[in-house]
Amino acid sequence: MAPVLEKQLPGAAGAGDNNNEEEEGQNLWTSILSEVSTRSSSKLPSGKNILVFGEDGSGKTTLMARLQGAEHNKKGRGLEYLYLSVHDEDRDDLTRCNVWILDGDVYHKGLLKFAVSAKSLPDCLAVFVADMSRPWTVMESLQKWASVLRDHVDKLKIPPEDLREMEQKMVKAFQEYTEPEDATPSSPQRRVPTAVEDEAVVLPLGDNTLTYNLGIPVLIVCTKCDSVSALEKEHDYREEHFDFIQSHIRRFCLQYGAGLIYTSVKEEKNLDLLYKYIVHKMYDFQFTAPAVVVEKDSVFIPSGWDNEKKIGILHENFTTVRPEDPFEDFITKPPVRKLVHDKEINAEDEQVFLMKQQSLLLKQPATPTRGPTESPGRPASASPRPAGRAGQTNITSGSPMAAVKKPDPNLKAGAANEGVLANFFNSLLSKKTGAPGSPGSGAVGAGVQGSAKKTEAGFD
Repeated sequence: MAPVLEKQLPGAAGAGDNNNEEEEGQNLWTSILSEVSTRSSSKLPSGKNILVFGEDGSGKTTLMARLQGAEHNKKGRGLEYLYLSVHDEDRDDLTRCNVWILDGDVYHKGLLKFAVSAKSLPDCLAVFVADMSRPWTVMESLQKWASVLRDHVDKLKIPPEDLREMEQKMVKAFQEYTEPEDATPSSPQRRVPTAVEDEAVVLPLGDNTLTYNLGIPVLIVCTKCDSVSALEKEHDYREEHFDFIQSHIRRFCLQYGAGLIYTSVKEEKNLDLLYKYIVHKMYDFQFTAPAVVVEKDSVFIPSGWDNEKKIGILHENFTTVRPEDPFEDFITKPPVRKLVHDKEINAEDEQVFLMKQQSLLLKQPATPTRGPTESPGRPASASPRPAGRAGQTNITSGSPMAAVKKPDPNLKAGAANEGVLANFFNSLLSKKTGAPGSPGSGAVGAGVQGSAKKTEAGFD
């Protein structure tokens, strides 16, 4: 019996080893599968979408391209596509967030169906871009694009229960906002819900809060905030103007439960803050930046922080305007200055100008010229002329004015004008030389009279 037992013992021991190996193998596969499932659940989700709306020239494409880390100088039409790279440093995970930029022309709003559907709507974030270099267009632009998105969401025909669930999620996220001081810097990048948050006191929403609940997070981005100084210099904007603009934008944000951030690509202001807030809203990353409302060109208000009482602080500084006044009555569009372009005057060719002047002169009637002592109706030879005038004729014939008396025969009308000028100067010279006591007149007169006397003596 003993040998039999000895033979049976090794066999029994071998069967036990096989069972242990099988159990260890099953445990190994179980641990691997659980680890894979844990990693897959903690991986960054794919298929997130950012919908960007704004007017042409508001800088929405440049802004999103800068967040992407690229210089974007091209402008597309219709519906542009970009993406943001999102990196989870704690889990060493990387994903892409789709960015859809709608054209500034409302005509292209039908293209939204290619960017968002009823299935992908819960994974979307809406960004409305407002141009602060043209503040008089801000409220009209925000209302227009918000209406476009509301109409598109209504056309998606989402089941009422699903839409209600999305709206309740937005209300809960707005009410459960906590100040960033509660978050420790050493906490992990991804926010992990705790039981303390569930026990937090939830305040009811205000009367004008989330009146337009789209079921998705909304962010208002004011671009070109570096133009604040230009508005002060060129359009005489004061602190009251900027507070009035901020007041209206913040009340609009309350209606949609939206966050607000002022940015400047030119000065690279709040760009990093904007990226962190986007990934916080899309991927639930830890976010510790507090609200900023003091600086007029770098305002940041996260969703859930603001309320009517905080906005009322701005109204205390109003002196020339009331909070309920229409936006366009105080933030008026400056008058359009019509640029009067002076017509370029080309100098006329010299020869062409002279030909025109010649044609004008030829059309004028020629006037007959008379000597300085001639009178109308009497011939020149019949007019009594003193002896001194004869000498004057000889003197003036050799003067430089003789050249003026010989005009070009081809210019008939010009000869008449030149003759008038010659007569004028001859009359001046005649008066000068014929004056009594002048040396010229005496010498000439003596010579003529002497010759006359000799002639008379000869006849005697």
